[in-house]
Amino acid sequence: MRKIIYFLLRALRNMRQSPFLCSAAISTVTVALVILAFFALIVINVQQLTRHWSRDVQVVAYFDHPPASPVLDRQLSGIRQYPEVESVAYISPRQAFKRFQVRLGDDADLLQGMANDFLPAALEVRLKEKYRNSAGVQRVVERLRRNKSFSDLRYGQEWLERFEAFLGLLRTAGLVLGGFLLFAALFIVSNTIKLTLYARREELEVMALVGGTPAFIKAPFLLEGALQGALGGLLALLTSFLFFSMVLKEDLGRLLLASGLGKISFLPPHWQILIVLLGCLLGLFGSLFSLRKFVRI
Repeated sequence: MRKIIYFLLRALRNMRQSPFLCSAAISTVTVALVILAFFALIVINVQQLTRHWSRDVQVVAYFDHPPASPVLDRQLSGIRQYPEVESVAYISPRQAFKRFQVRLGDDADLLQGMANDFLPAALEVRLKEKYRNSAGVQRVVERLRRNKSFSDLRYGQEWLERFEAFLGLLRTAGLVLGGFLLFAALFIVSNTIKLTLYARREELEVMALVGGTPAFIKAPFLLEGALQGALGGLLALLTSFLFFSMVLKEDLGRLLLASGLGKISFLPPHWQILIVLLGCLLGLFGSLFSLRKFVRI
């Protein structure tokens, strides 16, 4: 415990002795993590939007003729047993006709004189969230095709493929850009901390000459880097929240709300903890890489 207190006091003293370099390191971490936080904020809200869109992923099975009640009950009961199925609903010809009228809007007059049961009856099969993909839909479709009661199956294959391609692109962009930002931040932080060590190289040499072990010499500087990184992470969170509240929430909200998303949210708690932890790790590894030139491991 005494060593930990000593290392902490040394780290705080080092930060007070070099306020400019300390501020530069904290600012570097803050800027890098603010950019990362903004990107994460956009990705998280877009992912919420894609989950909202995925609710439209369903399979529609059309009947040649409206089934009798006992047959319909067996059909519904059987399909509800599928592990991929969240719900299934029967749409009668009259219900389909009313829906068609609503979709036509001002052009609904075109249906005047037509029988209200000319559209086929159908079953609308909605899938559970984790099965709203090509593989899940395909499994349900293969089972439904074995049922000779259905004349046709519709499941928006082309739209589903585009939807999955968009999700894949989003994840890939997140990994590439996130990795690039972290690498760039680590490089900048490492070089910033290296300036601090250059200013104290004589102190490091004296500590080594009087018998200080590498771990004893490095510990205060590693702790200093971790503290600077944590402060940078906290400042990044504060800056991101202020900018989100004053600017981004309205602009991003206007864009995503127009696409059907009901609510724009800030980073969830586990992401906020991750931002601070990333700042701490950036400072820690930045110090570690810089110390390798001055203190042998």
